Amino acid sequence: MFCKAFRVKASTAIKGSDRRKLRADVAAAFPSLNAEQLAELIPNKEELNVIKIYTHKGEAVTVYANGRNPILFEIEKALYPTVYTLWVYPDLLPAFSTWPPVLQKLAGGADLMLPGVVVPPSGFPQVERGTLCAVTLLGNRAPVAVAAAAMSTTEMLAAGMKGKGFAVLHTYMDHLWEYGDKSCPPTLAPLVADPAENEEEAEGKKPGNSFSNDTPQHVDIGDLSLKEQNSSAIVMGKEELNENRAAETAEDDSTGAQQDAEDSRTPQEQMDALFNQCFLHALKCKVKKSDLPLLTSTFLRSHMFSCCPAGQQLDIKKSSYKKFSKFLQGMQHQKILQVKELAKGVESIVEVDWKHPDIKAFAVPEGFSSASAAQDNKSEDREQVYHAPEIIPLYGVSAKMMPLFQDSGHKKGSILSSSEVRNIIINYVKANELVDETNKNFVKVNAVLCDCLLDKSEQDEISHLKWDDLLSRCLERLQPLHQVTFFGQEPIVRKGNIEPIDITTAQRSSNKKVTIIKNLELYGLDPQCVASILQQKVQASTTITPVPGAKDRVQVQIQGNQVHHLAKMLLEEYQLPRKYIQGLEKAPKLGRKK
Repeated sequence: MFCKAFRVKASTAIKGSDRRKLRADVAAAFPSLNAEQLAELIPNKEELNVIKIYTHKGEAVTVYANGRNPILFEIEKALYPTVYTLWVYPDLLPAFSTWPPVLQKLAGGADLMLPGVVVPPSGFPQVERGTLCAVTLLGNRAPVAVAAAAMSTTEMLAAGMKGKGFAVLHTYMDHLWEYGDKSCPPTLAPLVADPAENEEEAEGKKPGNSFSNDTPQHVDIGDLSLKEQNSSAIVMGKEELNENRAAETAEDDSTGAQQDAEDSRTPQEQMDALFNQCFLHALKCKVKKSDLPLLTSTFLRSHMFSCCPAGQQLDIKKSSYKKFSKFLQGMQHQKILQVKELAKGVESIVEVDWKHPDIKAFAVPEGFSSASAAQDNKSEDREQVYHAPEIIPLYGVSAKMMPLFQDSGHKKGSILSSSEVRNIIINYVKANELVDETNKNFVKVNAVLCDCLLDKSEQDEISHLKWDDLLSRCLERLQPLHQVTFFGQEPIVRKGNIEPIDITTAQRSSNKKVTIIKNLELYGLDPQCVASILQQKVQASTTITPVPGAKDRVQVQIQGNQVHHLAKMLLEEYQLPRKYIQGLEKAPKLGRKK
């Protein structure tokens, strides 16, 4: 459910009455929790937020977060614990164990098949179909997934442990887990030893056993290799598993006191350290107060990349943050800077605390200097290649259009592309045999099409529609949305049609003309950068002012009618499509040469 990024609709602090109701709902859903545990899970005074999200499939989910970590999520009035909650209360749900390599499949969106479930010597817990269960890894009682049983325990055994065993809802390493502090599962000893553990004990335990109770440690699932074979790859043989453990143990023994801290870090930790270094370097040497507000994408592309040491490369996907916005959230929690959404879906850095101890204590690495960094910053701004965002129109299914789309499995709020809408309509017409037999260019209007696509004045008059008219009417009545994908970032879905870059001219005192440009932020353009480039090109003064009547929006104003220069910059240099620019016709007409 959360294997892909979700969209946050709203996040609010929960009220006292709602907090009490939530505690009562949790007590009813999980009766094994005592009063003290309930008070710990749903505290009276600590911060508790309710977050409304939409999954990548358009499903509405309510998430409850205690501090930073999501603790519960609710789907259609049913409550489910997250892995963060299950790590505190590991026995909250009946648990089934699987092999460690299976976890990456589950985190990628796969359900847990019965061949991948380990049968303990004490037998499975007794569950019915639909029972909420926890999934653990062999040798560790800390749950790594929340799933619903696809069949009862009796049915699993009767099926010979074949087929789908559990429908997975949420896992460690998915996007709901990423929304929290990204901590790893604790190491909890199994209540009953696993069969593989028993065999190891019979053979004699090795001193460096990774599941030893004497030296608890986190299970780093991300480093386990998953062999891409057929279904047999899911259940790894015990010999191979023992070899992997022995190899890990030998590797751990080979490292240690002889190696310094730099060498012992994982690649992920090294990338995190590199991001922190480039971040502090950019703030200390490149960003000035006059540059604010600064688009976060511009900060990464034009400032942090240029601070990266030679031979190394910043890659947010290889860090623990996975997204640059998550990295900046962490820096914001440390109160180094403040990030705001000045335009919907476009974040900017609005404030930096240059007196923060981390910035003051940062030492510029060898090979860099403050003066050269400032010079590099200017040249980087000039040479940086702008990538126009990819903009795709989308359509949301409204309540009125539901009858037309429910047969295809979609519901209110589902998001579709124009081609998907077209295919659904064509399939609906063919399935209901609505193509006119005498003229296949026309479609017969049945009761559903009549209610969804015709106005009241048309319902008694129109009995047939042309294919083009049918499709255009359908698109007009769906909720308009659009998806914007900026270079190197995750797609952003916004409501409505995207506003074009608006270019206008106005008269000022002494009959002077000025050119005003709005909505640059929506296309990933930094207004401050555009103003600087225009100022150099046309040798005219520029100013950045708030947009009248719009909160947290700015506009660029430049002396004279500069529409011609703007058109050349936006169309030719920035490669923006003409349809997203409004006001190009206001360019001054060139006089005829005599």
